[in-house]
Amino acid sequence: MSDLGTAVVVEDDEDVRNLIHAVLSQAGFEVHSAACGKDGVDMVRLREASVVTLDVGLPDIDGFEVLRRIRQFSDAYVVMLTARTDELDTLTALHTGADDFMTKPFRPRELRARVAAMMRRPRQVMPGGRPLNAAPQAAADPPPVADAVFRHNGLALNPDTRSVTVDGEATSLTRSEFDLLHALLKGAGAVRSKTDLVRVVRGEYYSADAYISESDERAVEVHIGNLRRKLREDSLRPRWLQTVRGVGYRLAPERL
Repeated sequence: MSDLGTAVVVEDDEDVRNLIHAVLSQAGFEVHSAACGKDGVDMVRLREASVVTLDVGLPDIDGFEVLRRIRQFSDAYVVMLTARTDELDTLTALHTGADDFMTKPFRPRELRARVAAMMRRPRQVMPGGRPLNAAPQAAADPPPVADAVFRHNGLALNPDTRSVTVDGEATSLTRSEFDLLHALLKGAGAVRSKTDLVRVVRGEYYSADAYISESDERAVEVHIGNLRRKLREDSLRPRWLQTVRGVGYRLAPERL
């Protein structure tokens, strides 16, 4: 197995499948491919994939059902691909548990950059202490700083361990949800625009002058909605996430 781990490409178009295989191989992954959904699920399970690219339009079962099955046993990073530009596809993918979504035709460099950005920001920590889907840390890494934990209205977020608790109870978040919550906590009440938060979710690929589409901003809204649901946020009296109409979001005021 390579240092980055294993990637699985689930794609029925042979030319696209070979292209993605080459892109991920050059990035440093051990790559395996499947031409249909059922084989893709089996391949992800067998190879213990850390990254999956998943076509929406597969010949047997669609990509959303494949993703639902994968999420029953795997926390792999999943990038969904589709030839359709329907915004509903994007929202469905994010609701189902995808980490990113790209339309075909895509630029190979963009796919590689997005995968690299995801891998640099590991998921939450496993019970043994190692982040999910992250490469092992060198022994010389400095220990986490205790006072780096962000606390607000009963919520505690630790950036070093990628962990979140609410009133002392652990809460499981996706990478994008964690990064958005972290950004709002760091803002300490400052308003973060949707455009700004798109860059938080997308990572370094989206530079300051990169075009941000309405679909990108809508994806942020979906992530915030999922985050509120997981935190059991009261929409009438929010403890953490406050909507600023027409602009974006900010941290709710501290409760006395």
